[in-house]
Amino acid sequence: MKRSFLTCGLLLAGASRLLAQDSAVPARLSLEDALRIAEARNPQLVVAQLGVIASDADVMGAGKRPNPALTFTSEGIPVSQQNRPPFFDNQELAFGIQQEFEPGGRRGLRTEQAQRGADASRAMVRDGLRQLRFEVRRTYMQVVLARADGNVARTTLEEIDKVLALNRARYEQGELSGVDLRRLQVERFRFADDVFVAELALKNTSSALLALLNLRPLGQPFDTIDELLPPSLAVAMTSPPEATGSPIGLALASRPDLDVARREMERADAGLRLQSALGTPSFFVGAGLKRDFGMMGWIFTFGMPLPIFDRNQAGVARADAEKQQATAQLAAAESQVSLDVQEALNAVDVTRRRISYVEGEYLKSAREARDIVLASYRGGAATLIDYLDAERALREALRTRNRARFDYRISLFQYEAALGTPAAAQGKETR
Repeated sequence: MKRSFLTCGLLLAGASRLLAQDSAVPARLSLEDALRIAEARNPQLVVAQLGVIASDADVMGAGKRPNPALTFTSEGIPVSQQNRPPFFDNQELAFGIQQEFEPGGRRGLRTEQAQRGADASRAMVRDGLRQLRFEVRRTYMQVVLARADGNVARTTLEEIDKVLALNRARYEQGELSGVDLRRLQVERFRFADDVFVAELALKNTSSALLALLNLRPLGQPFDTIDELLPPSLAVAMTSPPEATGSPIGLALASRPDLDVARREMERADAGLRLQSALGTPSFFVGAGLKRDFGMMGWIFTFGMPLPIFDRNQAGVARADAEKQQATAQLAAAESQVSLDVQEALNAVDVTRRRISYVEGEYLKSAREARDIVLASYRGGAATLIDYLDAERALREALRTRNRARFDYRISLFQYEAALGTPAAAQGKETR
């Protein structure tokens, strides 16, 4: 009990520090820093941890015995008697202690049910941490993707500005018509719009990440350190992620949300046995002293309700339905876990092959085509439309490369979250 109170105090102190801590984001934020800050500051985790404290309190209360009852009765007090004798000699006084007893192992079953609920609460904390880590990683990579798309948009705009400056000079020398110059200026506005769109995406994703980290204000600037595809992952793209044993079997043994479902089923089973035990009524035994008009004597009492009309049939039926419901939920959770792992494996396989194709063939061809058309356009052998089409194709190829890298990285995070084993999956990212 002392440990529970101490833990509760520490958690409450930690919750109060969420607002007291410095809310400034580091100027250069790494993914690991973001995870560390989120685990320390995210209020949802604190809520889940306090739920564990409440569950532990339920366990402590479930193990307590019923309190004894103190009884006192006074009978035969005369109302109109003349020449009354002393007060304590003129009536019946009884003092007693009564204790309720719970047959059928109720206290143990009640404690077991509460303990299973506490175990489920602890599993919920682990599952909340699993989901939080995935959300932080995905949002962090969305910031990196928005910044990469912004770089593509600005680089493309710079290329357009170079060609526009060249065309202005050609126009002033009479080598270019005003129609082509205006058309290029209009196209520049479209490429400039891409810069604004990328800037908005960067600000929104940055604010979403700061909200996950519980850092205010949500508009404060920061730089990301991690890349969409670090060199360690570029090497790992040649082979799929590996896990010790079957990935689905590992997830079925490790996923905390599945552990929650198992604990809830065990809790429902203990609840059914408790409701069955409640069909046997409690009884109470008492003892005391009775003073009867000056004479002292012992008194003993015994009492229990007669289970004639209600033997807790409704409670048993409800508990049985809850057990069947928990069993069905466990089966559904196992099916969902298997699907999550399979979808994660599919995503890793497809995105790995996709990024290899995009960076090997698609991007290379788009860049070479743009360079050739640009050289031809400067030499007068290609039209402005040809150049703009080539520039757009390269821009889309760069965006597709960024999205492919993002999707591959997210697929690895999804695979780790599906397994429910952070340590094993982290090793895949850094090998």
